[in-house]
Amino acid sequence: MTKTILKVENLSHRYTSSWAIRDISFEISRHGIVGLLGSNGAGKSTTMNIICGVLSQTEGEVLINGINKNEDRLLAKRQLGFLPQTPPLYPDFTVREFLSYAAELRFVDKMKVKSAVDATMDKCNIAHFSTRLIRNLSGGYRQRVGIAQAIIHNPEIVVMDEPTNGLDPNQIIEARKLIKDIAAEHTVLLSSHVLSEINLLCREVIMIEGGRIVFSDTMEAFNNYLKPQSLLARMENMPTEAELLKVQHVNRVQFLSDRQCRIYFTGNTDITERLIAASMQQNWRLQEIQLEKSLLDDVFKQLSIQSKRAN
Repeated sequence: MTKTILKVENLSHRYTSSWAIRDISFEISRHGIVGLLGSNGAGKSTTMNIICGVLSQTEGEVLINGINKNEDRLLAKRQLGFLPQTPPLYPDFTVREFLSYAAELRFVDKMKVKSAVDATMDKCNIAHFSTRLIRNLSGGYRQRVGIAQAIIHNPEIVVMDEPTNGLDPNQIIEARKLIKDIAAEHTVLLSSHVLSEINLLCREVIMIEGGRIVFSDTMEAFNNYLKPQSLLARMENMPTEAELLKVQHVNRVQFLSDRQCRIYFTGNTDITERLIAASMQQNWRLQEIQLEKSLLDDVFKQLSIQSKRAN
């Protein structure tokens, strides 16, 4: 039986007179990375802050590794590591001093603090900077120290809020590799506004809009949420636009080369079969045909629109 690492049940929170989130429920099990999506003000940050114990919810429950956060907040927090959008670093500490302090805050056995710090620095590739002041580190290495403090106590789940925000392209690549390495041993809940990053890193995705969950499934299901409305076709004898428009349901053609075009169509149709039949009849010599997936931005936009209509 698969172990549930995080269970969020009927979670709601109200700021003064308005609800930030309403009846949020989901479960996360096994190691890997789960993405948390949402527009600004959708309730994503509120949900994360409640899970991590920064906020106390108005209604509902959060169980971390089977421990109810309301009933034993301290024990529940020991199961969790948190990397906020701005890493909670002390710039005048050396890397070793800061991680030793973080380990003590998280009740790591005093006899095991040094070994925990050494192992975590090795994992995050910052051991060579152990005696350097944090203020003198680059943005990428500061982020590594931030990740290190989130895993120093070997938690069951690590929550990361925009972990690559503000990093340059090379630093982003390195941070993504580190996050994948961590996910091999821990469950990671990752928030990001960069849809391509969610697509690269996550096996599952949860999307919150208007304070409610509007999507919760695999990354593959998210990619395929909208049915394709275009395809790529390669033909030896490329027909004219007028000839292609005669094929039922084709409404626009974009020529990419003398042998390749993008064909836009309407509805859930048997468009590929129609194009194959037309090619055989008119000797277009169709060599390749491939439906195009919808852009992640389009899926995100459609889910947002549906959420607004529902509310």
